[in-house]
Amino acid sequence: MMKPLEKLINVEKAKLLHELFPQEIPALLEYAGNLCATIKEDEHLHGKWENGLLTIEAWLSFVDEVEKKIKRYGNYLHTHSRVFADQLFDGYLALYMVHCLTLYTTTRKHSNHKFVLAVDLLFNP
Repeated sequence: MMKPLEKLINVEKAKLLHELFPQEIPALLEYAGNLCATIKEDEHLHGKWENGLLTIEAWLSFVDEVEKKIKRYGNYLHTHSRVFADQLFDGYLALYMVHCLTLYTTTRKHSNHKFVLAVDLLFNP
């Protein structure tokens, strides 16, 4: 039996998103990996950091961890919803991945409107 939406944790939401839209996961992961590289290359990030909840070092550690997991698990993340959810949306890594999802679906015209709605429904309070 499925829990109500407000009772789902990030890992469960990510697993559901993957199961509903498996065709979207490879492009999302490519985007997340590219964003990791972009963030790590931003030499001015330290001076621009304004998040009072997280230090820049904490954020960069999430970026590193996500990048390592994408490289380590590769295509397995594309085809296994449980691995995708457990590896990338557990604990504090979910902060970075939700950030990626939000940027991925809001900063450009996404071709799958239902995927955009699902991300909004699941991950935006």
